[in-house]
Amino acid sequence: MTMVQANRTDAHFSGHETFPLRQMWLKKAVDKADASGRISKDTFASEKAIAYFGVGRNMVASIRHWALACDVIAEDESRRNFDLTEDGKSIFGAGGLDPYSENPVTTWYAHWCLAGRGSRSTTWFWLFNSLSAQSFSRDEALPILTKYALTVANGKKLSQATLSRDLDTCLRGYAPRSASSSVEEAAEPMLAELGLLQEERKGVFSFRRGPKTTLPDAMFTWALLDFWANHRKAESSLSFEAIAYAQGSPGRVFKLDEESVAERLFSLADHTEGKLRWSDTSGLRQVHRADFDSELLMERMLRKSYDC
Repeated sequence: MTMVQANRTDAHFSGHETFPLRQMWLKKAVDKADASGRISKDTFASEKAIAYFGVGRNMVASIRHWALACDVIAEDESRRNFDLTEDGKSIFGAGGLDPYSENPVTTWYAHWCLAGRGSRSTTWFWLFNSLSAQSFSRDEALPILTKYALTVANGKKLSQATLSRDLDTCLRGYAPRSASSSVEEAAEPMLAELGLLQEERKGVFSFRRGPKTTLPDAMFTWALLDFWANHRKAESSLSFEAIAYAQGSPGRVFKLDEESVAERLFSLADHTEGKLRWSDTSGLRQVHRADFDSELLMERMLRKSYDC
């Protein structure tokens, strides 16, 4: 299983063609792989692409973008093809955990890739990790995003229009417009079912923080292991504060309140067979890890998430 290190210097604010992620799009990408798990880049670029995917050309480009951003496919060494990732095969492949993208765990997986890893979805990472306000307006958020983009773009010039479109696409992916003249826009975006963001009134949004009933403990643990590997790899323990509040942490990305994070940490030893262990000694709240194969445990946790 490939763990993806989100690279803040490789900022990415486009590629989705302003279409939020749709329910079956990741599956559509996986289905184009051959028996060896390879997809030629021509599959997305050829004149036949519209017929292959059954959508317009811009949507084909969007499907490609989301499959990459959700770590379902990855560019191979030749840079001429894409290969299915292990997670892509496990979830969407023949006989996979959720081949038709029906389980909410798959949506939590996609959200984590976008907002927790953020390697091709900088605005998603920013929204869930850097924006501190509980409630905000779209017009207030754009200048804050613009300032953030300057710090991560590594000298790359970004237009205000590009950032504006990216922010709108991000927000509409979680809190879609209630009415639209376009059938495609009216279709419920995949991430909306998580209920992480709501539009209180036109252009004003708020996060929904609290327990997430559709998020299994095993999926929370999978995300915790991913955060640990990508951000705190050298550390043998993590504080409660880091798990609940650090940038890229499960508590922050999943918008869990303190009590919900604590409840999930209490049972870590039981469903990881003691490989992760919660302790609260002398007021020091920590999770300790044993010496184990993190990738193997992540694979087990991902599979266990779908058994709930």
